[in-house]
Amino acid sequence: MALLMKPVTLVWLFLMAATCVTTWGLSKDQFTASVATLSIILIAAIKVRLVLLHFMELRHAPLPWRLLLEAWVLVVTGAIAGFYLHTVPAA
Repeated sequence: MALLMKPVTLVWLFLMAATCVTTWGLSKDQFTASVATLSIILIAAIKVRLVLLHFMELRHAPLPWRLLLEAWVLVVTGAIAGFYLHTVPAA
């Protein structure tokens, strides 16, 4: 039971739940393609950040490295979402 209370286990459970949401929840016709795609991009960014912080031990890294990789997640996510929004035809 102690294993379930460790932060890394809780993060792993969240990552699995987020994967299920993006795989099954957002693939249905309940959402428009744009909403589903942007949601998947944002969930992926959250997952990348959690992996960086908890599985690659970035939360214990020196501040410049942490800021660099946090900025990288924001810039890449913004670029992907921006390119997507720029190429999606207006409805």
